[in-house]
Amino acid sequence: MAGGVALNCVANSKIAARGPYRHVWVQPAAGDAGTALGGALHVAGQDERPLPMPGADLGRSWSDEELRVWLEEAAVPFERPDDVAEAVAEELARDGVVAWFQGRSEFGPRALGHRSLLAHPGRAENLERLNRVKGREEFRPVAPIVLAERAGELFAGPLPSPYMLFVHEVAGEWRERIPAVVHVDGTARIQTVEERREPLVARMLRAFERQTGLPVVVNTSLNTAGRPMVDDPRDALECFGSAPVDLLAIGPYVVRRGRRGEAFG
Repeated sequence: MAGGVALNCVANSKIAARGPYRHVWVQPAAGDAGTALGGALHVAGQDERPLPMPGADLGRSWSDEELRVWLEEAAVPFERPDDVAEAVAEELARDGVVAWFQGRSEFGPRALGHRSLLAHPGRAENLERLNRVKGREEFRPVAPIVLAERAGELFAGPLPSPYMLFVHEVAGEWRERIPAVVHVDGTARIQTVEERREPLVARMLRAFERQTGLPVVVNTSLNTAGRPMVDDPRDALECFGSAPVDLLAIGPYVVRRGRRGEAFG
């Protein structure tokens, strides 16, 4: 499925549950941007059979050295922890909000673990908190990110769900434990992560569960009101400098909020 109508997660889930299809696949940029993908598939298909789409991380990326240069030129204090995934999990467990900038940027409107704002799902107030950070309406939901192998324990619906394009019923025993990501109707628009494709995200999720007992993390797009999703390191630094975010995880490095609330230092 593609096109703007395929961004309707509720409809997608009903088609998957009640339709005549064994599998329903929705491409992650199922909007006007999908026109470019359709054109490319049409041309490619004239010469050979196109390969399956491996993921949404089709954009630009930067090496660790390039990111270090960006941070040095920005004159911001930063550090390189032994494991950025562990450092982020510790900040999240303390109820900090983390700007997560890792790997290639993503194709489509969803935050899929490369350009994300992350938070603790066990605090109901984090929904309103993140919407304030992003400068958007208070009713807008945020989503849980979870390891694919654990998703079935918490959520009922089409699995795997790597692109946040279906809705899932949240198991009753989990609704009070992860209130920040549960909609008023008891559902969540989840993203599942496979460790072989996203080892860093998987490490962060495992580390967070060790510290909190919760196998999911709040995941929403890394941007603020009226701005597109963060793409390059300059975008990430500007977003972190202008928004009440506690830590920026950019490649293997972390930048922390200053003691008096300054963006840097």
